[in-house]
Amino acid sequence: MTTTTEPVPSRSPARLRRSGVSVRLRITATVAVLVGITLGSAGFMAYLIEDQRLEAQTTEEIEQELDEFGRLSEEGTDPATGAPFASVDRLLELFMLRNVPDDDELLVGWVGDGVVSYFPNDDLVRDPEFLEAARPLVTASSSARLETAEGEVMVTSQPVRRGDERGALLVVVYLDEDRAELLDTMRTYTAVAALSMLLLVVVAFWQSGRLLAPLRVLRETADEIGETDLSRRIPLTGNDDITALTRTVNSMLDRLEDAFVDQRRFLDDAGHELRTPLTVLRGHLELLDAGDPAEVEETKALLLDEVDRMARLVGDLILLAKSDRPDFVTPGPVELDELTEDVLAKARGLAERQWLLDASAEVTVRLDAQRLTQALLQLADNAVKHTRAGDVVALGSSYDGGVARLWVRDTGPGVAPEDRAQIFERFGRGRVPDHDEGFGLGLSIVSAIAHAHGGSVAVEDAHPRGARFVITIPGPAAAAPTAVPEEEPWPAS
Repeated sequence: MTTTTEPVPSRSPARLRRSGVSVRLRITATVAVLVGITLGSAGFMAYLIEDQRLEAQTTEEIEQELDEFGRLSEEGTDPATGAPFASVDRLLELFMLRNVPDDDELLVGWVGDGVVSYFPNDDLVRDPEFLEAARPLVTASSSARLETAEGEVMVTSQPVRRGDERGALLVVVYLDEDRAELLDTMRTYTAVAALSMLLLVVVAFWQSGRLLAPLRVLRETADEIGETDLSRRIPLTGNDDITALTRTVNSMLDRLEDAFVDQRRFLDDAGHELRTPLTVLRGHLELLDAGDPAEVEETKALLLDEVDRMARLVGDLILLAKSDRPDFVTPGPVELDELTEDVLAKARGLAERQWLLDASAEVTVRLDAQRLTQALLQLADNAVKHTRAGDVVALGSSYDGGVARLWVRDTGPGVAPEDRAQIFERFGRGRVPDHDEGFGLGLSIVSAIAHAHGGSVAVEDAHPRGARFVITIPGPAAAAPTAVPEEEPWPAS
Protein backbone atom coordinates (compact mmCIF):
# COMPACT_ATOMS: atom_id res chain seq x y z
CA MET A 1 0.00 0.00 0.00
CA THR A 2 1.40 3.34 -1.04
CA THR A 3 0.36 6.79 -0.02
CA THR A 4 0.83 9.96 -1.89
CA THR A 5 1.05 13.42 -0.48
CA GLU A 6 -0.25 16.22 -2.57
CA PRO A 7 1.86 19.35 -2.47
CA VAL A 8 0.33 22.24 -0.63
CA PRO A 9 -0.12 25.14 -3.03
CA SER A 10 1.92 28.12 -2.02
CA ARG A 11 0.90 31.67 -2.46
CA SER A 12 2.96 33.46 -5.05
CA PRO A 13 4.88 36.62 -4.06
CA ALA A 14 2.75 38.66 -6.46
CA ARG A 15 -0.42 37.44 -4.75
CA LEU A 16 1.03 38.21 -1.34
CA ARG A 17 1.85 41.72 -2.48
CA ARG A 18 -1.68 42.25 -3.80
CA SER A 19 -3.50 41.11 -0.66
CA GLY A 20 -5.64 43.80 0.93
CA VAL A 21 -6.18 47.38 -0.22
CA SER A 22 -3.18 49.30 -1.45
CA VAL A 23 -1.81 52.24 0.53
CA ARG A 24 -2.50 54.51 -2.41
CA LEU A 25 -6.21 53.68 -2.40
CA ARG A 26 -6.38 54.01 1.39
CA ILE A 27 -4.79 57.45 1.25
CA THR A 28 -7.17 58.50 -1.53
CA ALA A 29 -10.19 57.13 0.35
CA THR A 30 -9.10 58.91 3.53
CA VAL A 31 -8.72 62.20 1.67
CA ALA A 32 -12.13 61.70 0.03
CA VAL A 33 -13.81 61.02 3.39
CA LEU A 34 -12.13 63.96 5.12
CA VAL A 35 -12.92 66.35 2.27
CA GLY A 36 -16.52 65.09 2.11
CA ILE A 37 -17.00 65.54 5.86
CA THR A 38 -15.41 68.99 5.73
CA LEU A 39 -17.46 70.23 2.79
CA GLY A 40 -20.66 68.68 4.15
CA SER A 41 -20.13 70.22 7.59
CA ALA A 42 -19.29 73.57 6.04
CA GLY A 43 -22.44 73.44 3.89
CA PHE A 44 -24.64 72.44 6.81
CA MET A 45 -23.25 75.21 9.02
CA ALA A 46 -23.66 77.73 6.19
CA TYR A 47 -27.28 76.64 5.74
CA LEU A 48 -28.04 77.06 9.45
CA ILE A 49 -26.36 80.45 9.62
CA GLU A 50 -28.09 81.69 6.45
CA ASP A 51 -31.47 80.39 7.63
CA GLN A 52 -31.09 82.28 10.90
CA ARG A 53 -30.01 85.36 8.97
CA LEU A 54 -33.13 85.15 6.82
CA GLU A 55 -35.30 84.86 9.93
CA ALA A 56 -33.64 87.91 11.44
CA GLN A 57 -33.93 89.81 8.15
CA THR A 58 -37.64 88.96 7.89
CA THR A 59 -38.25 90.12 11.45
CA GLU A 60 -36.31 93.32 10.79
CA GLU A 61 -38.33 94.08 7.63
CA ILE A 62 -41.61 93.49 9.43
CA GLU A 63 -40.58 95.71 12.33
CA GLN A 64 -39.55 98.44 9.90
CA GLU A 65 -43.01 98.39 8.23
CA LEU A 66 -44.79 98.41 11.58
CA ASP A 67 -42.61 101.23 12.92
CA GLU A 68 -43.37 103.39 9.90
CA PHE A 69 -47.08 102.66 10.23
CA GLY A 70 -46.97 103.48 13.95
CA ARG A 71 -45.25 106.83 13.36
CA LEU A 72 -47.74 107.71 10.62
CA SER A 73 -50.62 106.76 12.90
CA GLU A 74 -49.41 108.76 15.91
CA GLU A 75 -47.77 111.80 14.35
CA GLY A 76 -48.99 112.01 10.76
CA THR A 77 -51.77 114.21 9.36
CA ASP A 78 -54.05 113.72 6.46
CA PRO A 79 -52.65 115.74 3.51
CA ALA A 80 -56.19 116.41 2.28
CA THR A 81 -57.39 118.11 5.52
CA GLY A 82 -54.15 118.95 7.33
CA ALA A 83 -55.66 117.36 10.44
CA PRO A 84 -55.11 114.00 12.06
CA PHE A 85 -56.56 111.04 10.26
CA ALA A 86 -60.29 110.79 10.85
CA SER A 87 -60.66 107.16 9.84
CA VAL A 88 -58.66 103.99 9.91
CA ASP A 89 -59.47 103.34 6.25
CA ARG A 90 -57.90 106.67 5.22
CA LEU A 91 -54.80 105.98 7.36
CA LEU A 92 -54.29 102.57 5.80
CA GLU A 93 -54.85 103.91 2.27
CA LEU A 94 -52.25 106.66 2.66
CA PHE A 95 -49.70 104.28 4.22
CA MET A 96 -49.97 101.88 1.29
CA LEU A 97 -49.61 104.74 -1.17
CA ARG A 98 -46.39 105.83 0.48
CA ASN A 99 -44.77 102.36 0.95
CA VAL A 100 -43.58 99.82 -1.55
CA PRO A 101 -43.31 96.32 -0.02
CA ASP A 102 -40.57 93.86 -0.88
CA ASP A 103 -41.14 91.08 -3.39
CA ASP A 104 -41.96 88.61 -0.64
CA GLU A 105 -44.27 90.99 1.31
CA LEU A 106 -47.96 91.72 1.21
CA LEU A 107 -49.53 94.70 3.05
CA VAL A 108 -53.16 94.18 4.06
CA GLY A 109 -55.43 96.86 5.54
CA TRP A 110 -58.14 95.43 7.79
CA VAL A 111 -61.05 97.50 9.07
CA GLY A 112 -63.90 96.05 11.07
CA ASP A 113 -64.58 92.52 9.90
CA GLY A 114 -62.81 92.48 6.59
CA VAL A 115 -60.08 93.57 4.26
CA VAL A 116 -60.44 97.06 2.85
CA SER A 117 -57.12 97.45 1.03
CA TYR A 118 -54.02 95.51 0.13
CA PHE A 119 -50.87 95.95 -1.88
CA PRO A 120 -49.78 94.39 -4.12
CA ASN A 121 -52.66 92.48 -5.66
CA ASP A 122 -52.72 88.93 -4.38
CA ASP A 123 -55.33 86.18 -4.27
CA LEU A 124 -54.31 85.38 -0.73
CA VAL A 125 -56.60 88.10 0.63
CA ARG A 126 -59.58 86.20 -0.81
CA ASP A 127 -58.59 82.87 0.74
CA PRO A 128 -61.18 82.01 3.45
CA GLU A 129 -58.64 80.03 5.47
CA PHE A 130 -56.28 83.00 5.49
CA LEU A 131 -59.03 85.39 6.50
CA GLU A 132 -60.17 83.06 9.27
CA ALA A 133 -56.64 82.69 10.63
CA ALA A 134 -55.87 86.41 10.35
CA ARG A 135 -59.05 87.67 12.06
CA PRO A 136 -57.84 87.02 15.66
CA LEU A 137 -54.67 89.02 14.95
CA VAL A 138 -56.58 92.23 14.25
CA THR A 139 -57.48 92.94 17.85
CA ALA A 140 -54.07 92.21 19.34
CA SER A 141 -50.57 92.98 18.18
CA SER A 142 -49.11 89.54 17.51
CA SER A 143 -47.57 87.29 14.93
CA ALA A 144 -48.47 83.87 13.56
CA ARG A 145 -47.27 81.39 10.95
CA LEU A 146 -49.85 80.01 8.56
CA GLU A 147 -49.82 77.23 5.98
CA THR A 148 -51.47 78.45 2.79
CA ALA A 149 -51.79 77.24 -0.78
CA GLU A 150 -48.76 79.38 -1.64
CA GLY A 151 -46.68 77.92 1.19
CA GLU A 152 -45.88 79.02 4.70
CA VAL A 153 -46.40 82.68 5.50
CA MET A 154 -45.83 84.76 8.61
CA VAL A 155 -48.51 87.30 9.47
CA THR A 156 -47.79 90.16 11.89
CA SER A 157 -50.41 92.70 12.92
CA GLN A 158 -50.36 96.29 14.15
CA PRO A 159 -53.87 97.28 15.51
CA VAL A 160 -55.04 100.90 15.11
CA ARG A 161 -58.13 102.80 16.36
CA ARG A 162 -59.85 106.04 15.38
CA GLY A 163 -62.83 106.72 17.58
CA ASP A 164 -65.08 103.72 17.49
CA GLU A 165 -63.50 102.42 14.31
CA ARG A 166 -61.02 99.59 14.74
CA GLY A 167 -58.59 98.20 12.22
CA ALA A 168 -55.09 96.84 11.74
CA LEU A 169 -52.18 96.69 9.34
CA LEU A 170 -51.22 93.11 8.48
CA VAL A 171 -47.73 92.49 7.14
CA VAL A 172 -47.61 89.14 5.37
CA VAL A 173 -44.22 87.63 4.47
CA TYR A 174 -43.89 84.64 2.15
CA LEU A 175 -41.25 82.52 3.90
CA ASP A 176 -40.99 79.88 1.18
CA GLU A 177 -39.67 82.40 -1.35
CA ASP A 178 -36.62 83.22 0.79
CA ARG A 179 -36.15 79.55 1.61
CA ALA A 180 -36.37 78.65 -2.05
CA GLU A 181 -33.55 81.09 -2.79
CA LEU A 182 -31.52 79.59 0.05
CA LEU A 183 -32.13 76.08 -1.26
CA ASP A 184 -31.04 77.15 -4.74
CA THR A 185 -27.87 78.53 -3.24
CA MET A 186 -27.25 75.30 -1.32
CA ARG A 187 -27.84 73.22 -4.45
CA THR A 188 -25.27 75.32 -6.25
CA TYR A 189 -22.89 74.86 -3.33
CA THR A 190 -23.49 71.10 -3.37
CA ALA A 191 -22.68 70.88 -7.07
CA VAL A 192 -19.53 72.97 -6.68
CA ALA A 193 -18.48 70.99 -3.58
CA ALA A 194 -18.99 67.68 -5.40
CA LEU A 195 -16.88 68.82 -8.34
CA SER A 196 -14.22 70.15 -5.96
CA MET A 197 -14.15 66.88 -4.02
CA LEU A 198 -13.85 64.91 -7.26
CA LEU A 199 -10.95 67.10 -8.33
CA LEU A 200 -9.29 66.76 -4.92
CA VAL A 201 -9.68 62.97 -5.00
CA VAL A 202 -8.08 62.82 -8.45
CA VAL A 203 -5.22 65.04 -7.27
CA ALA A 204 -4.83 62.97 -4.08
CA PHE A 205 -4.73 59.74 -6.09
CA TRP A 206 -2.08 61.18 -8.42
CA GLN A 207 -0.02 62.79 -5.67
CA SER A 208 -0.12 59.73 -3.39
CA GLY A 209 1.09 57.60 -6.29
CA ARG A 210 3.90 60.06 -6.89
CA LEU A 211 4.88 60.15 -3.21
CA LEU A 212 4.75 56.35 -2.90
CA ALA A 213 6.74 55.78 -6.09
CA PRO A 214 10.07 55.51 -4.18
CA LEU A 215 8.51 52.89 -1.90
CA ARG A 216 7.29 50.99 -4.95
CA VAL A 217 10.78 51.15 -6.44
CA LEU A 218 12.13 50.04 -3.06
CA ARG A 219 9.88 46.98 -3.10
CA GLU A 220 10.77 46.12 -6.68
CA THR A 221 14.48 46.54 -5.98
CA ALA A 222 14.23 44.38 -2.85
CA ASP A 223 12.50 41.69 -4.95
CA GLU A 224 15.33 41.74 -7.48
CA ILE A 225 18.10 41.52 -4.90
CA GLY A 226 19.37 37.97 -4.56
CA GLU A 227 22.25 36.10 -2.99
CA THR A 228 24.43 36.64 -6.04
CA ASP A 229 23.59 40.27 -6.80
CA LEU A 230 23.50 42.91 -4.10
CA SER A 231 24.59 45.78 -6.33
CA ARG A 232 21.12 47.22 -7.05
CA ARG A 233 20.39 50.56 -5.43
CA ILE A 234 17.30 52.76 -5.20
CA PRO A 235 17.55 56.08 -7.08
CA LEU A 236 17.36 59.18 -4.90
CA THR A 237 14.86 61.88 -5.86
CA GLY A 238 13.74 64.90 -3.88
CA ASN A 239 14.64 65.82 -0.32
CA ASP A 240 11.89 64.56 1.98
CA ASP A 241 11.25 61.79 4.52
CA ILE A 242 10.94 59.12 1.83
CA THR A 243 14.25 60.26 0.34
CA ALA A 244 15.83 59.93 3.79
CA LEU A 245 14.35 56.41 4.06
CA THR A 246 15.71 55.58 0.59
CA ARG A 247 19.14 56.85 1.59
CA THR A 248 19.01 54.73 4.76
CA VAL A 249 18.00 51.61 2.82
CA ASN A 250 20.79 52.19 0.29
CA SER A 251 23.25 52.52 3.14
CA MET A 252 21.92 49.28 4.63
CA LEU A 253 22.33 47.55 1.25
CA ASP A 254 25.91 48.83 1.08
CA ARG A 255 26.64 47.30 4.47
CA LEU A 256 24.93 44.04 3.53
CA GLU A 257 26.87 43.83 0.29
CA ASP A 258 30.17 44.50 2.07
CA ALA A 259 29.29 41.91 4.71
CA PHE A 260 28.33 39.29 2.12
CA VAL A 261 31.45 39.95 0.05
CA ASP A 262 33.65 39.73 3.13
CA GLN A 263 31.88 36.57 4.26
CA ARG A 264 32.21 34.93 0.85
CA ARG A 265 35.88 35.87 0.61
CA PHE A 266 36.45 34.76 4.18
CA LEU A 267 34.86 31.36 3.53
CA ASP A 268 36.81 30.95 0.31
CA ASP A 269 40.09 31.76 2.04
CA ALA A 270 39.27 29.58 5.06
CA GLY A 271 38.37 26.68 2.78
CA HIS A 272 41.60 27.13 0.89
CA GLU A 273 43.68 27.17 4.07
CA LEU A 274 41.90 24.13 5.53
CA ARG A 275 42.23 22.11 2.32
CA THR A 276 45.99 21.64 2.69
CA PRO A 277 46.06 20.13 6.23
CA LEU A 278 43.05 17.96 5.40
CA THR A 279 44.83 16.67 2.30
CA VAL A 280 47.91 15.94 4.39
CA LEU A 281 45.82 14.04 6.92
CA ARG A 282 44.04 12.01 4.26
CA GLY A 283 47.25 11.20 2.36
CA HIS A 284 49.12 9.95 5.41
CA LEU A 285 46.16 7.91 6.63
CA GLU A 286 45.79 6.26 3.23
CA LEU A 287 49.50 5.33 3.13
CA LEU A 288 49.73 4.31 6.77
CA ASP A 289 51.03 0.80 7.40
CA ALA A 290 49.21 -0.22 10.54
CA GLY A 291 51.59 -3.14 11.02
CA ASP A 292 54.67 -0.92 11.36
CA PRO A 293 54.75 0.58 14.89
CA ALA A 294 57.48 3.06 13.98
CA GLU A 295 55.52 4.38 11.01
CA VAL A 296 52.36 4.56 13.09
CA GLU A 297 54.14 6.59 15.73
CA GLU A 298 55.70 8.91 13.16
CA THR A 299 52.39 9.39 11.36
CA LYS A 300 50.66 10.02 14.66
CA ALA A 301 53.05 12.81 15.55
CA LEU A 302 52.70 14.37 12.13
CA LEU A 303 48.90 14.20 12.17
CA LEU A 304 48.72 15.66 15.68
CA ASP A 305 50.82 18.56 14.49
CA GLU A 306 48.45 19.13 11.58
CA VAL A 307 45.47 18.91 13.93
CA ASP A 308 47.09 21.54 16.18
CA ARG A 309 47.53 23.80 13.17
CA MET A 310 43.91 23.31 12.18
CA ALA A 311 42.77 24.00 15.75
CA ARG A 312 44.81 27.19 15.79
CA LEU A 313 43.29 28.25 12.47
CA VAL A 314 39.76 27.55 13.71
CA GLY A 315 40.49 29.48 16.91
CA ASP A 316 41.70 32.47 14.93
CA LEU A 317 38.63 32.32 12.69
CA ILE A 318 36.32 32.20 15.72
CA LEU A 319 38.13 35.17 17.24
CA LEU A 320 37.75 37.19 14.05
CA ALA A 321 34.08 36.26 13.86
CA LYS A 322 33.60 37.55 17.42
CA SER A 323 35.29 40.84 16.54
CA ASP A 324 32.04 42.10 15.02
CA ARG A 325 30.15 41.66 18.29
CA PRO A 326 29.52 44.77 20.44
CA ASP A 327 30.98 43.01 23.51
CA PHE A 328 34.22 42.09 21.75
CA VAL A 329 36.02 44.70 23.86
CA THR A 330 35.21 45.80 27.41
CA PRO A 331 36.89 49.18 27.96
CA GLY A 332 37.94 50.27 31.40
CA PRO A 333 40.47 52.62 33.01
CA VAL A 334 44.00 51.39 32.30
CA GLU A 335 47.38 52.84 33.27
CA LEU A 336 49.09 53.06 29.89
CA ASP A 337 52.64 52.91 31.25
CA GLU A 338 51.88 49.79 33.33
CA LEU A 339 50.26 48.11 30.33
CA THR A 340 53.29 48.85 28.15
CA GLU A 341 55.77 47.50 30.71
CA ASP A 342 53.66 44.38 31.40
CA VAL A 343 53.45 43.52 27.70
CA LEU A 344 57.20 44.00 27.34
CA ALA A 345 57.81 41.64 30.24
CA LYS A 346 55.57 39.01 28.67
CA ALA A 347 57.13 39.44 25.24
CA ARG A 348 60.65 38.70 26.51
CA GLY A 349 59.72 35.03 26.69
CA LEU A 350 58.95 34.79 22.97
CA ALA A 351 62.58 34.61 21.78
CA GLU A 352 66.10 35.81 22.45
CA ARG A 353 66.03 39.37 21.15
CA GLN A 354 67.26 42.69 22.40
CA TRP A 355 64.00 43.83 24.04
CA LEU A 356 63.76 47.59 24.64
CA LEU A 357 61.21 50.08 25.98
CA ASP A 358 61.08 53.15 23.71
CA ALA A 359 58.70 55.19 25.87
CA SER A 360 55.70 54.86 28.17
CA ALA A 361 52.93 57.38 28.73
CA GLU A 362 51.92 58.02 32.33
CA VAL A 363 48.20 58.46 31.71
CA THR A 364 45.00 56.61 32.48
CA VAL A 365 42.92 55.81 29.40
CA ARG A 366 39.81 53.71 28.75
CA LEU A 367 40.54 50.58 26.76
CA ASP A 368 40.41 46.81 26.99
CA ALA A 369 43.72 45.82 28.55
CA GLN A 370 43.43 42.13 27.63
CA ARG A 371 42.65 42.84 23.99
CA LEU A 372 45.45 45.40 23.68
CA THR A 373 47.85 42.96 25.33
CA GLN A 374 46.80 40.31 22.84
CA ALA A 375 47.35 42.71 19.91
CA LEU A 376 50.77 43.89 21.14
CA LEU A 377 51.93 40.32 21.77
CA GLN A 378 50.80 39.39 18.27
CA LEU A 379 52.87 42.27 16.88
CA ALA A 380 55.80 41.22 19.04
CA ASP A 381 55.51 37.62 17.79
CA ASN A 382 55.36 38.93 14.23
CA ALA A 383 58.54 40.97 14.89
CA VAL A 384 60.28 37.87 16.27
CA LYS A 385 59.48 35.95 13.07
CA HIS A 386 61.16 38.63 10.95
CA THR A 387 64.26 39.17 13.10
CA ARG A 388 67.17 37.07 14.35
CA ALA A 389 68.89 36.68 17.67
CA GLY A 390 70.44 39.95 18.77
CA ASP A 391 68.11 42.16 16.74
CA VAL A 392 66.20 44.89 18.49
CA VAL A 393 62.48 44.56 19.24
CA ALA A 394 61.11 47.57 21.11
CA LEU A 395 57.70 48.47 22.58
CA GLY A 396 56.39 51.91 23.46
CA SER A 397 53.36 54.07 24.14
CA SER A 398 52.46 57.75 24.04
CA TYR A 399 49.45 60.00 24.61
CA ASP A 400 48.98 63.33 22.88
CA GLY A 401 45.94 65.40 21.97
CA GLY A 402 43.43 62.82 23.17
CA VAL A 403 45.02 60.01 21.13
CA ALA A 404 46.84 57.03 22.60
CA ARG A 405 49.49 55.26 20.52
CA LEU A 406 51.10 51.89 21.20
CA TRP A 407 53.76 50.45 18.94
CA VAL A 408 56.13 47.58 18.33
CA ARG A 409 59.38 48.31 16.50
CA ASP A 410 61.96 45.91 15.12
CA THR A 411 65.20 46.08 13.16
CA GLY A 412 64.25 43.38 10.67
CA PRO A 413 63.96 43.74 6.89
CA GLY A 414 60.80 45.87 7.16
CA VAL A 415 57.63 45.70 5.07
CA ALA A 416 57.63 46.53 1.38
CA PRO A 417 55.34 49.48 0.51
CA GLU A 418 53.29 47.34 -1.88
CA ASP A 419 52.55 44.83 0.94
CA ARG A 420 51.52 47.29 3.65
CA ALA A 421 47.83 47.34 2.71
CA GLN A 422 47.24 43.61 2.30
CA ILE A 423 49.08 42.33 5.38
CA PHE A 424 46.20 43.50 7.63
CA GLU A 425 43.60 41.63 5.58
CA ARG A 426 42.47 38.13 6.44
CA PHE A 427 44.90 35.57 5.00
CA GLY A 428 46.86 38.47 3.56
CA ARG A 429 50.61 37.93 3.71
CA GLY A 430 53.69 39.75 2.51
CA ARG A 431 57.18 38.27 2.38
CA VAL A 432 57.12 35.18 4.60
CA PRO A 433 60.21 33.73 6.28
CA ASP A 434 60.93 30.09 5.60
CA HIS A 435 60.13 29.01 9.16
CA ASP A 436 56.80 30.91 9.35
CA GLU A 437 53.88 28.48 9.47
CA GLY A 438 51.18 31.09 10.16
CA PHE A 439 47.94 31.52 8.27
CA GLY A 440 48.01 35.26 7.68
CA LEU A 441 45.41 35.99 10.39
CA GLY A 442 47.57 37.49 13.12
CA LEU A 443 47.70 41.06 11.79
CA SER A 444 44.02 40.93 10.82
CA ILE A 445 43.27 40.13 14.48
CA VAL A 446 45.35 43.16 15.51
CA SER A 447 43.39 45.30 13.04
CA ALA A 448 40.09 43.95 14.40
CA ILE A 449 41.09 44.81 17.98
CA ALA A 450 42.15 48.33 16.96
CA HIS A 451 38.92 48.94 15.04
CA ALA A 452 36.87 47.61 17.98
CA HIS A 453 38.43 50.42 20.07
CA GLY A 454 37.52 52.97 17.39
CA GLY A 455 41.12 53.20 16.24
CA SER A 456 43.40 51.81 13.57
CA VAL A 457 46.72 50.07 13.00
CA ALA A 458 49.39 50.97 10.45
CA VAL A 459 52.95 50.08 9.59
CA GLU A 460 55.73 52.54 8.86
CA ASP A 461 59.48 52.48 8.41
CA ALA A 462 61.50 52.37 11.60
CA HIS A 463 64.79 54.21 12.09
CA PRO A 464 67.47 53.41 11.27
CA ARG A 465 65.86 50.30 9.70
CA GLY A 466 63.08 47.80 10.17
CA ALA A 467 59.32 48.19 10.64
CA ARG A 468 57.21 50.01 13.21
CA PHE A 469 53.61 48.85 13.78
CA VAL A 470 51.51 51.55 15.48
CA ILE A 471 48.07 51.08 17.08
CA THR A 472 46.23 54.42 17.34
CA ILE A 473 43.24 54.71 19.71
CA PRO A 474 41.41 58.05 20.07
CA GLY A 475 39.73 58.96 23.33
CA PRO A 476 40.06 61.25 26.35
CA ALA A 477 42.00 60.25 29.38
CA ALA A 478 39.99 58.63 32.18
CA ALA A 479 39.26 60.84 35.20
CA ALA A 480 40.31 58.21 37.72
CA PRO A 481 40.96 54.49 37.65
CA THR A 482 38.10 52.26 38.67
CA ALA A 483 37.85 48.57 39.28
CA VAL A 484 37.87 46.57 36.06
CA PRO A 485 35.77 43.39 36.17
CA GLU A 486 37.74 40.28 35.50
CA GLU A 487 36.86 38.28 32.40
CA GLU A 488 38.04 35.09 30.89
CA PRO A 489 41.21 35.53 28.84
CA TRP A 490 40.90 35.26 25.09
CA PRO A 491 43.32 32.91 23.39
CA ALA A 492 46.03 34.61 21.39
CA SER A 493 46.66 33.64 17.80
